[in-house]
Amino acid sequence: MSRPDKIIQTGDILTAIALLSRLPVRADFARGASAAWAYPLAGAVVAALAAAPTALALAVGVPPMLSALIWIAAGVILTGAMHEDGLADCADGFWGGWEPARRLDIMKDSHIGAYGVIALCLSLAARWLAVGILLQGPAWFAPLLAVALLSRATMPALMAALPHSRDSGLSHAQGRAVPVTAALAAGLAVLGAFAATGLPGLGLAILAAFCALGMVRLARAKIGGQTGDVLGATQQVTEIVLLIALTTAL
Repeated sequence: MSRPDKIIQTGDILTAIALLSRLPVRADFARGASAAWAYPLAGAVVAALAAAPTALALAVGVPPMLSALIWIAAGVILTGAMHEDGLADCADGFWGGWEPARRLDIMKDSHIGAYGVIALCLSLAARWLAVGILLQGPAWFAPLLAVALLSRATMPALMAALPHSRDSGLSHAQGRAVPVTAALAAGLAVLGAFAATGLPGLGLAILAAFCALGMVRLARAKIGGQTGDVLGATQQVTEIVLLIALTTAL
């Protein structure tokens, strides 16, 4: 069994932030997938930064639905739309090809097809409407923080559960996460979600687990494993499901 100091290193937080955002931080990528336990913390940083302009907009009287656009736009800018790109590529590849090899070729293509456009439109619309509803309440940041934590925790889970589908790409460069790394990411996200929202956070964690399981089964059936696009798509799917669940709880 690995020693604790090998499983967790403080530099992993910077590595996760540098990998999952466009923030100008210096990081050492040598640990690769071993730093995946910190992915939820990178999500928390993105959420905290996106909250600043959103809170300012609400404070000066911008309606919640328009302020929700600011939240979405800030998140896209801070992450470089990498998760959205993964969702679009998976939509094009998974349903645009008949064989795994062809699906992977489509996913690698920089062009976007009809499936990808539709997936992005539905994703942005669903998140905009859900966030707009949440912003109508006084304590909107806590549930959005919980979603940011839990949706990023699904990525290490897929990195541990599935092999790489190709011998290149961002996910392959990071390597496969070991189960303990995925478990640490999940535990960190669940604790954070519980601290932010209480018992509802545990319900969100269960939903996130089902989303991860569903994406594992889908990716295995479509391409026999995972890629960086699959990880990004998993984050997006989980975020959408959790946001919709939160609107039903209001």
